[in-house]
Amino acid sequence: MRKKTSIISGLLISSALVLGACGAEEEKSAFDTIKKDGLTVATAGTLYPTSYHDEETNKLTGYDVEVVKEIAKRIDVKVTFKEMGFDGMLTSVDSGQVDLAANDITITDERKTKFSFSQPYKYTYGTAIVRKSDLSGISSIEDLKGKRAAGEATTTYMAIAKKYGAEEVTYDNATNDQYLRDVSTGRTDVILNDYYLQTLALAYFKDLDITIHPDIAYNPSEVGLIMDLDNKELQSEVNAALTEMKKDGTLAKLSKTFYADQDVSVIPNVKTTIVDVK
Repeated sequence: MRKKTSIISGLLISSALVLGACGAEEEKSAFDTIKKDGLTVATAGTLYPTSYHDEETNKLTGYDVEVVKEIAKRIDVKVTFKEMGFDGMLTSVDSGQVDLAANDITITDERKTKFSFSQPYKYTYGTAIVRKSDLSGISSIEDLKGKRAAGEATTTYMAIAKKYGAEEVTYDNATNDQYLRDVSTGRTDVILNDYYLQTLALAYFKDLDITIHPDIAYNPSEVGLIMDLDNKELQSEVNAALTEMKKDGTLAKLSKTFYADQDVSVIPNVKTTIVDVK
């Protein structure tokens, strides 16, 4: 009987070891799959200079795109980009169709309850593009009520517009040209968005009746790569690469390439107000 008990105990211990090993394998499997099959990344491909196609080569490039390419190189994985609208990016990360999303995505407390973020690789704040001829009748954020605000439905900027009573005019992965011309012609009145993106857009479309509102600067924010909440190993690897890139000047170099010699990887010295979006 004692011998039989010993055999059973031995079997139980062996089973526990096997199950424990399986559990360890399962914990590592998400990043192991990335190491084997490569990193799949959601991005727009239409947002200059974050993610867009070069006019001459038609290759996908941009600040966020090149940041991801450099990270992939440093963690030794191949990378594949899938182009889609912003709403689709979050859904795709959540469902596991992509490993992360890179598209000038603001880090928010609400998003952090559903997703993991990398450390910030861009610091910015919000501004408002309006018509140059009359500032679209807007003096402050409070004047958004009844105005037509252009943007994508689930961005933090559209949440601000909605909060202050603007009429939402939503687009699905539209180009900057469409957004800006609609403000210039009066189809819409305002675009709330990132300061650096706005300044570059204005510089490119000089013929349009648009400007950045001189009295509106709000909500300093941080931009990060967004990924599955449970993939902590990927988050750790990405953060380690970004730390190296900040330290050796790679982030600053990429920023100045795409943001007209401006370094978006450091916090801007600008006075801003806090606009509640709740």
